[in-house]
Amino acid sequence: MTDVLRELGAVLEQRKNSASPDESYVAKLHHKGLNRILEKVGEECTETLIAAKDAERSGDNNELIAETADLWFHSLVMLSHQGEGPEAVLNELARRFDLSGLEEKARRTKDY
Repeated sequence: MTDVLRELGAVLEQRKNSASPDESYVAKLHHKGLNRILEKVGEECTETLIAAKDAERSGDNNELIAETADLWFHSLVMLSHQGEGPEAVLNELARRFDLSGLEEKARRTKDY
């Protein structure tokens, strides 16, 4: 599974660095800048949430899976734009693996 993420991360970097915005969707997003990438992440997030609600009613997860793939893709473009790749997220998930969710969240609490 992580091979797919690594390969996708490499393709995203290659397109960010050397593809033409006229020929590559990824290059076009990077060319338009972080705000446009964030808009796409937000849009895909909303579509994923709606697909989850629809799947709960229908019992069909196909649209939910497709929208989640779009959300992950655009999130990876966002990370790439910020100089990170899928490895950074996988490493963070690995770091949290032996922690309870409640314990991990408590470690991240902020003073407000």
